[in-house]
Amino acid sequence: MYRLINVIDQYTHQITGQNLERLTDNAFIPFDPANTDYQTFKREVSEGVELQDPDGNVMTQEEVDAFLRTIP
Repeated sequence: MYRLINVIDQYTHQITGQNLERLTDNAFIPFDPANTDYQTFKREVSEGVELQDPDGNVMTQEEVDAFLRTIP
């Protein structure tokens, strides 16, 4: 299971990006195609492993597929 985490600027309190958390061990995974954990994440969620949005809601497979098209 994975969850998207919003990155919030400490001064403006605006969302400036997102991070990825693997919930099994609370590891943060960078959106880096060279990172093997990132490659595993993309494969697993495309095969149906749960991905939560920043609010903790489980994303549908259609939402996951759309999200995957927006990242490297």
